[in-house]
Amino acid sequence: MSALESSIDAWRHHDVNAIGRWVTEACRVVECYGPIHVGRARVEEWATTWFGSGGVVHGWTITDLIATADRGVAEWTFDFTWRGSRSQLRGCSIATIQIDRIALLHEYRTESDTYEWAGAWRD
Repeated sequence: MSALESSIDAWRHHDVNAIGRWVTEACRVVECYGPIHVGRARVEEWATTWFGSGGVVHGWTITDLIATADRGVAEWTFDFTWRGSRSQLRGCSIATIQIDRIALLHEYRTESDTYEWAGAWRD
């Protein structure tokens, strides 16, 4: 299992210690919502606070994955509850890997429902 897969799996299991194990000491994690978390301690604090505030990961399904020794890219569907509201979003994570740990992670999400274009855009 790649570092990116292992990190996602740790979130699925609500395992803050494992989340911390899969990032480097000086990592940088850029969430698709805007926050940037710098350093393992900050990532662990973020995960602890998120779960402690009622955040729940119901599922995080990787639908496509590319993993090499120094890069990881995963397309996924994230099913979660935050602030009492259950949601699902589609997105992508792009990771730079150093010595089997995530050093840099950028997460992106799809803002709109996707559709097959047939000559006209939806309003």
